[in-house]
Amino acid sequence: MPLIALAIAGLAVAVEQFVQWKFGPMGIIALVALTIGVKAKNTMLGGIGAVLLVMLLAHSG
Repeated sequence: MPLIALAIAGLAVAVEQFVQWKFGPMGIIALVALTIGVKAKNTMLGGIGAVLLVMLLAHSG
C-alpha cells in the first residue's frame, strides 16, 4: 500500500511540473481549481478549472 501511495504522489508531482512547464502559472491555477472542485464535489469550481485547461490547450495548439 505505501508503494502505491508513493507512486501516485510521484505521478501527481510529475503532472504538476509538466503543466507548469507547458502552461505556466495559469495552468497550475486551472489544475488546482479542477482538483479542488472534484474533491469537494463543487461543480462550479471544477467547471472553471476544466474550462481554463481547455482554453490553455486550445491556445497552445
